[in-house]
Amino acid sequence: MIPAVLAGLGTGLSLIVVIGAQNALVLRQGVLRQRVPVIVTICAGSDALLIALGVGGVGAALTAWPGALEVVRWVGAAFLVGYGVLAARRVLRPAALEIGGAASAAIATCLALTWLNPHVYLDTVLLLGTASTGFGGDRWWFGLGAMAASALWFGGLGFGARWLSGVFTRPSAWRVLDAAVAVVITATGVSLVL
Repeated sequence: MIPAVLAGLGTGLSLIVVIGAQNALVLRQGVLRQRVPVIVTICAGSDALLIALGVGGVGAALTAWPGALEVVRWVGAAFLVGYGVLAARRVLRPAALEIGGAASAAIATCLALTWLNPHVYLDTVLLLGTASTGFGGDRWWFGLGAMAASALWFGGLGFGARWLSGVFTRPSAWRVLDAAVAVVITATGVSLVL
């Protein structure tokens, strides 16, 4: 049981601790100290659901229905490229942190970044689901370890970001972050099409 949990925790962290639009949004909301509990809950809760589906065998069912994967690929690619373009636009028009903003916009963006990103399905449902099969009867313990990794990461990123608020009050800091997000996310979206 313990080895499976630790393996799930390590594998989950290795997949989630990557620069991307979702992590940038969590970081942004954490620095702003706005809607952090809701954003963290959406991210970690969505991962937990998708990991459970993967451990439960949904990944194998999805690979049997290539049409679903094709739709997710094209919709996800369009969304990721669009988000990459928005991040690039923020690089060209930097601004200091904007306090306020619509809660519904942040929540909708979080849901879109979570559920329209094909890589979330690859990482959680397919990769973690497949990795869990190596633990036989302990596969659910592996899944719980991966879920814990998600909760720890998003909670730490969202609630720990307040210590970076001094750095991110400068537009140049957001430019660097947005430039990295623009490159990574746009490249990911383009790679899905190619």
